[in-house]
Amino acid sequence: MAVQSKEINLDQLGGTIYPETKNSEQLKWYSPLEAPFHIAGFHWLAQDGIYRRLPLASRAVLPPAVDTLAYCTAGGQIRFRTNSSRLVIRVRLAGPANMHHMPSTGQCGFDCYLGEPGEQHFISTAIFKPTATEYESQLYQWDVQKNVAVTLNFPLYQGVEEVWIGVDKDAVISDAPAYVSNKPVVIYGTSVTQGGCASRPGMAYSNILSRMIPVEFVNLGFSGNGKGEPELAHIISEIDEPALFILDYEGNTGEVENITRTLPEFIRILRARHPEVPILVVSRIRYAGDRFYEGKRELYNSRRLVQIENVEQRQAEGDNNIHFVDGTKLLGEDSGSECTVDGVHPTDLGFLHMAKSLAPVIRPLLRL
Repeated sequence: MAVQSKEINLDQLGGTIYPETKNSEQLKWYSPLEAPFHIAGFHWLAQDGIYRRLPLASRAVLPPAVDTLAYCTAGGQIRFRTNSSRLVIRVRLAGPANMHHMPSTGQCGFDCYLGEPGEQHFISTAIFKPTATEYESQLYQWDVQKNVAVTLNFPLYQGVEEVWIGVDKDAVISDAPAYVSNKPVVIYGTSVTQGGCASRPGMAYSNILSRMIPVEFVNLGFSGNGKGEPELAHIISEIDEPALFILDYEGNTGEVENITRTLPEFIRILRARHPEVPILVVSRIRYAGDRFYEGKRELYNSRRLVQIENVEQRQAEGDNNIHFVDGTKLLGEDSGSECTVDGVHPTDLGFLHMAKSLAPVIRPLLRL
């Protein structure tokens, strides 16, 4: 006899999983666009006044999909110090969570780290209903005021139209810890670069790296659309005084002819304006299917060889500031079998492996 299944309501079984923020009227609310808050990851924020990863207007015309994805706030951070005993965040999103393979906390949430550079520790993630486009969530509360350095990581796969920070009415807000260098690391790439499919924003590999290496990381990963167009190279080259360019876009290039055509031109455009800035070319990570699909494996090996050959050719021509990292080794022994959600996009474990593999390569290139 068939037994009819019953809808499971976690609210009723375990108490509400979306607790209301209490007594928020007792807080003082700040926009992080005001001093002394520091916002990282949005290079054109001062120019355009919105949380967007590319400029609103440029001489280079953006591909439509990239223009839309630029509103996703991956890699953005709010940084400050406070002695508040309580921290609450109020957010208005451009849309709700809607991804089947990524938690709403990663797509639409903020998470919070406390501590000085190199000593930052996770404390909480915003709690909200996945269908919500506006939410208010308490990130911490304790009995006495204590001084802490705060880093809030923006959502990875949704736009943020407005965000407010609530603290004690008598709390002090002061400057964030200084970076060891004011020159940013700029990462251009795919959905993996953007942070798919981290469970929360702080676990995207660019954000993990920002905790290992105290400089600003600018995340220019565009899901499904990191195709190496020259228009993107021109816009990225506009960033003043970068410390390092990382090109991690192979995964979206398709046939080998595409990366053969785009990579040398992309590098040429960057070099025209930044002849000495280090460039790190990273081939894509290993996918779970690589061990099973021989034809695809041959394609991926061919694309990887194109990247190696481009780097070696430039080195032979005297460019000593261009380097290659074999992405198939970034996930370590776990490879794509245990480190991804769907065989392609890393879990938090996968992103942690990636960051730990890349950090020793990146540090000496920054000459810090």
